Amino acid sequence: MPKEASLSQLVNKYFYTHQFPTMWCPGCGCGTVAMAMVRAIDRLELDFDKVIHVAGIGCAPVAHWYTTFTALQTAHGRALASATGIKLANPELTVVVTLGDGDCAAIGGNHLIHACRRNIDLTAIVYNNFNYGMTGGQVGPTTPLEAITSTAPYGNLEPPFDLCKLAEAAGATYVARGTVYYIRELISLIEQGIKHKGFSFIDVFTPCPTSFGRRNKQGTPGQMFKAQKDLTVPIKKAKGLSPDELQGKWPRGVLVEKEAPEFTEEYEKLIARVQKRSS
Repeated sequence: MPKEASLSQLVNKYFYTHQFPTMWCPGCGCGTVAMAMVRAIDRLELDFDKVIHVAGIGCAPVAHWYTTFTALQTAHGRALASATGIKLANPELTVVVTLGDGDCAAIGGNHLIHACRRNIDLTAIVYNNFNYGMTGGQVGPTTPLEAITSTAPYGNLEPPFDLCKLAEAAGATYVARGTVYYIRELISLIEQGIKHKGFSFIDVFTPCPTSFGRRNKQGTPGQMFKAQKDLTVPIKKAKGLSPDELQGKWPRGVLVEKEAPEFTEEYEKLIARVQKRSS
């Protein structure tokens, strides 16, 4: 295995440094997730010209402003639909999609379901900060019960989605959950997701100190990072815990990994069958 690149080497190779400093708030975990994605891609030694970064709208997707990959920014919630078209047009491309939790599971929820059930070879990385951080800290589909947001000032009444369970139920063949606290693990989860043939879904817990953290009195950004240590539990350990012991905890790691027919390959087979019949 080649020696891992240094931070300066990665930054100079994969980022538009003239765009720095980023628009992310101090203490936000979005930059940490972006660097984890870049490290995973670098470890895999992928052909730079065959990596496409597709992004939605929000704090998370603006990672494509800073990375030097060929990129497409889509309308809000439409990143997975656009990525599907790219992958179908050229299955040789490695397509990585960055989304926010609202972008992915609210307005984009229908596209998420169908990308999962098709099992198309995309890697979706969800920056999950439990609210709409960019537009004012509104309640979102992953906002915890009773949490305070700008649109739920007395506490959220809506049960949150478990995005990993949603992706698994819809048919995703690789499902993982990571956090910005366990950064080495996160890099590995993304790397495995990109290597996996089929739809890969990676839910990443990341703090939003400016909106969510401030309203919910979660302390400093450093304290919010460390809180993820108590919020999550490794999947192997989680399997041995009772429902009561798991209360308030989120399993972390690779939750689903299985094989199933991949959509672009099945599509090519269909084309071949139709052409054979008509010849």
